[in-house]
Amino acid sequence: MLTKEIVIKSINNLPDKFSIDDLLERLIILQKIETGLEQSKTGQTFSTEEVKEKLKKWLK
Repeated sequence: MLTKEIVIKSINNLPDKFSIDDLLERLIILQKIETGLEQSKTGQTFSTEEVKEKLKKWLK
């Protein structure tokens, strides 16, 4: 989950003029990073071999 601190830092790093699309894109990326970090901490990840096995179905 995002925190106010992370969001404020991100907004402060934007240029003085930006579009709402720029802001939303940055927030979505931050949220995805936070989700990935949480999943990593709780062991919700796949090894390289597991991913290769899963991709075999799609890469035929």
